[in-house]
Amino acid sequence: MKFEPHAYQRHCIEQIIKIKKLGLFLDMGLGKTVTTLTAVRELKYDRFEVRRVLVIVPKKVAEGTWSREKDKWDHTRILRVSQVLGSQAKRIRALNTPADVYIINRENVCWLVDYYRNDWPFDMVVVDESSSFKSHSAKRFKALASVSAKIDRMVELTGTPSPNGLDDLWAQIFLLDGGERLGRRYTHFRERYFDPGRRGADGMVYDYKAKPGSGESILGRISDICISMKAEDYLQLPDLTVHEIPVVLDPKAERAYRELERKMVLELPRDEEISVTNAAALSNKLLQLANGALYDDDKGVHEIHGCKLEAFLELIESLQGKPALVFYSFRHDRDRIMDALAKSRMRVRELKGPQDEDDWNAGRIDVLLAHPASAAYGLNLQQGGNHVIWFGLTWNYELYTQANKRLHRQGQTQKVIIHHLVCTGTRDEDVMAALQHKEDAQNWVMESLKARIRAVKEGT
Repeated sequence: MKFEPHAYQRHCIEQIIKIKKLGLFLDMGLGKTVTTLTAVRELKYDRFEVRRVLVIVPKKVAEGTWSREKDKWDHTRILRVSQVLGSQAKRIRALNTPADVYIINRENVCWLVDYYRNDWPFDMVVVDESSSFKSHSAKRFKALASVSAKIDRMVELTGTPSPNGLDDLWAQIFLLDGGERLGRRYTHFRERYFDPGRRGADGMVYDYKAKPGSGESILGRISDICISMKAEDYLQLPDLTVHEIPVVLDPKAERAYRELERKMVLELPRDEEISVTNAAALSNKLLQLANGALYDDDKGVHEIHGCKLEAFLELIESLQGKPALVFYSFRHDRDRIMDALAKSRMRVRELKGPQDEDDWNAGRIDVLLAHPASAAYGLNLQQGGNHVIWFGLTWNYELYTQANKRLHRQGQTQKVIIHHLVCTGTRDEDVMAALQHKEDAQNWVMESLKARIRAVKEGT
């Protein structure tokens, strides 16, 4: 297929070639992969400015997205790709295979840096979904930063560079400029642009809030090495409709939910600020129960009710055979959905690899099950359908929006409908409200949990 770049894509290609270390913060659907591959092809075969290119990607993306995208276009088929995946022996074999582009999943970055030590061979590195390197304390960030001086060119790709706030930018920008723009130490960056936020009883600071004007100042300092574009400014996509389906628990399920909520709340430490760990454990259990089952301490599964599963089956029936991409939260969600659909004539599949992606787009799958963490990046599923169903909800706004854009992206020809199954009176409702708060979702989740805790304690 011949690649005819849009004007914004031509601009991005030119900037990748011009600026040796660049942040390309393009929204989903704007063609980050083909844009980058085009620039790599020119740098490698027309300008002879790079020899070996390393592409660091999420695991699912590493398994096929970049290779298939490369093979899709006439001008990039010349690029030789080696996938550095699997066992250590397979990874070493792939690294020793002559190629232009080496693709590795981000979990193996530390291993790769340690493997080469002082003999780093990649003169260009592409970090796909660079927001996964946003933590300054993460081992993968420290490993990549340790070899950044040996990398002549770097491109960071993401549609959400600061999913949880402006402080997510420091580590990503540091990889590009070594601290020139935002400071060489994270603590100095935080002191300059942020004020302490919530504190615990022991005085520990739980979070930081940006000082007035910090956003404009930070973006101004990095604007010369970062390009930011939103899909709505450049694409004409079909409409997107959000559909919330209330699920009413039956009396037995309602009683089980309230009893679990009361039991866990009363077990919380008294007169103490609720910790993030306690909040996560409580939310996790309540969301499980809203979905219909619980794990015990031995990871055994106990099905409590089928209310949400019944609503799901009714929704599937109402689609009248139209394909649906279904996101689940827990393994027992996936297993119960698979069991419920086993007797139907529907073609049901869990998204595990490139073949599943191809079969979905070819219309050979009716219900495709996926966890949002494994399907949020790089997968092109827009040709296989236009219905998304959230069986289990996530309050992670980045995963939520990225997962939805598997269908709502360039190439989609139908109106995309996002269905949410929401159990009334449960933690599901809090998560849906949190997603409306976008970047402040995490704080909203915590505050809504505190409200429910107060309600339970006042009722005892």
